[in-house]
Amino acid sequence: QVQLVESGGGSVQPGGSLRLSCVVRGRVFSVLDMAWYRQAPGNQRESVARITTRGLTGYADSVKGRFTISRDNTKNTVHLDINNLKPEDTAVYYCNSFPRPIVPGYWGQGTQVAVSS
Repeated sequence: QVQLVESGGGSVQPGGSLRLSCVVRGRVFSVLDMAWYRQAPGNQRESVARITTRGLTGYADSVKGRFTISRDNTKNTVHLDINNLKPEDTAVYYCNSFPRPIVPGYWGQGTQVAVSS
């Protein structure tokens, strides 16, 4: 049974930083291309960062230079380091495989990021 457990969100001021983490259980993590997604109120879920099994990364234009995705295959974990947070980064952040969920329709509980002064 697959489990995605996200953590690390919080309420921060503009310009602040956070490190999000996601543990993947129930799958062989090292063979998965992974991504971080986010969903703001009233918006569709969007991919913001992705990392392949070989460690190649890609980012949405809106987060380039501020977000860094990484993975630790020994701990079945994918991280998202977020710097210079902006109010428009406010959203619930989720991890999942890329380009589609590990299990169709399954998402973890996500972790809330709120940016305001």
